[in-house]
Amino acid sequence: MSPETYLLQKSRAIQYCSQEFIPAITFPREGGHFHQFMTLRICLRDPVPEIFTASRHLDAAVTAHLAGQNQLADDLIRVANMPEIRSWTESLWGSDSTYAISTTLSDTPRSLPKDQRVKVRMPSKDEKRFLHERDGFQCRFCGIPVIRKEIRERIQAVYPDALPWGKRNIDQHAAFQAMWLQYDHILPHARGGTNALENIVITCAPCNYARMNNTLEEVGLLDPRGRKPISSSWDGLERFR
Repeated sequence: MSPETYLLQKSRAIQYCSQEFIPAITFPREGGHFHQFMTLRICLRDPVPEIFTASRHLDAAVTAHLAGQNQLADDLIRVANMPEIRSWTESLWGSDSTYAISTTLSDTPRSLPKDQRVKVRMPSKDEKRFLHERDGFQCRFCGIPVIRKEIRERIQAVYPDALPWGKRNIDQHAAFQAMWLQYDHILPHARGGTNALENIVITCAPCNYARMNNTLEEVGLLDPRGRKPISSSWDGLERFR
């Protein structure tokens, strides 16, 4: 099955699927065996409430910064660095994750050699701007607020001690790490996915990296394009200057 046919069939099928539960889907597996009655999820794991608490702290920190209250902004950024958020992130993208378990299916596109993949892997600046406007700054899977790398770096330049960002995961600010905005291919790039805007959604880093190169069906996820993006006042901290 070609990537184009696969995406077309998926976009049609999602119109007939419940957003919360699909009671009886039969997926053919390698060797002719079948995996039946798979429940599809909106996300791999529900976000912990501390993420939303941290987002409120960070939003207040930017407001304080813009008002010239730098010490308050510094304190709020530090408070948002919560261990509960790091535990949630590690539970998803860790090698021993019990949430991102994949199943081998026979009717999904195979992984392509690198020389056969679309050469340009990421969307252009204009395409990213369109995705921000279309999806907002919330993960299309788990719904948590997200922040672009460029905004994180801008804030870190002013508050380097409050916003650590080392080379190791453990040395990175937990909230900014979990809320790191990604441009996620619905059909993974390694499986023949293109940069067509209908194949890309805004996600958080844990949802993106946990799925890796698996298709949605292989990890039991509903297609997020079958539901509307979250509408909220969260601006991704884009107003930080």
